[in-house]
This record gives sequence, structure tokens and C-alpha cells, in this order.
Amino acid sequence: MNVAASRPERVGILALQGDVREHARSVAELGSVPVEVRTPGDLGKVDALILPGGESTTMSLLLESSGLLEPVRERLQLGMPAFGTCAGMILLASEVVDGRADQRCFGAIDIGVRRNAFGRQVDSFETELDVQGFDRPLHAVFIRAPIVEWVGPDVEVLATVTGKDGQERPVVCRQGPVIVAAFHPELSGDLRLHQEFLAAPMPC
Repeated sequence: MNVAASRPERVGILALQGDVREHARSVAELGSVPVEVRTPGDLGKVDALILPGGESTTMSLLLESSGLLEPVRERLQLGMPAFGTCAGMILLASEVVDGRADQRCFGAIDIGVRRNAFGRQVDSFETELDVQGFDRPLHAVFIRAPIVEWVGPDVEVLATVTGKDGQERPVVCRQGPVIVAAFHPELSGDLRLHQEFLAAPMPC
């Protein structure tokens, strides 16, 4: 696959659930055009895609009923840059450890995840996160966040936090043009992870 260094001009935000408006504002502040993606036709107009938080099982069902599941999978296989946050991370993973039998994921990044593993809504938390390559900590908002249970050999772990079990858990990972975060960077006002995503190589 040939790749180019140019940044995506039109960035899709999967608009089935989650913080679509907040992601769109971040994309616009960084100089790209945000496009809400609800149909395969919408997907055809974008150069990259953000998959926001939400409820991953419901989003999986909505991807199927909207006819987006296979078109998104095909674009990811062709190298479309993607950024998954919270439930979006689950959708982009290779395996959902505790997923329902009918739950779908795209296998765009070689990680296995467990849903809501940091706890329920009352266990939500915020922390300052050291992210590889950043010159200062990133404020991270975790809401019913998934845990990364395993990471494939081609995946870069850019940040970790200590889970309730005392183990260091990856919370920001990257593989090629795909970056995922277990938390909600769109809620912090810090654009650096969105910048990382928009700097991913584009397929020619």
C-alpha cells in the first residue's frame, strides 16, 4: 500500500452514539472539516474516521442496521486512518474478551479488550496521564472504560494506568494509522491525541 504524508481534509465522526459534537469541534479546531457519518454514502466522503464512545454492543448493532459495518471494515483494510475512543476502541479491536456472540469488531488494531472493566459509571475517574512523545501530562476522563487485556507485537503502547488489580494497563495504543484510547480525550479540551490521529499516514 502506498501512503502519503498529507493530513486528512475531511474527517468523519461515526454519528450513531457518543460525543459526536465534541469530536467534531476538536477536528475543526485542528483545521480539518468534520463530517457526521451515518450512512455508507457519508463514509465515502471522508478521508479518516473517528469512532466515539457509547455502548459498544449497541453501536455494533447500529453499524449493521445502517449498512455501515462492511463499508467501514473495507476502508480500514485499505488503510483509512481511524481514532477510537472508549467504545470506539472496542469496535476497532481484534477481540472483545467478554463480548456478546453477535457483537462485531473490526480487527483494525491487534488488541483484546474487556468492556467496562474499570468499573461502572460510579467508578469513573480522571487522571493526569503520561503519554509517550508528549511534553506534559494529558488530562484523561475515564467513563465505564474498557481494559486492554492483551497487545499484539505490532502495537505501540503509548500510555498506561494502574488498574484495580495493581497491573499496568495500556490505555493509549497505536498500530499504523489506527490509534485508540480507553478514555474520552474529546472532553478534556486537549487536542494532542486528535493531532496524533490526524498526523497518521494517508493511503494513496
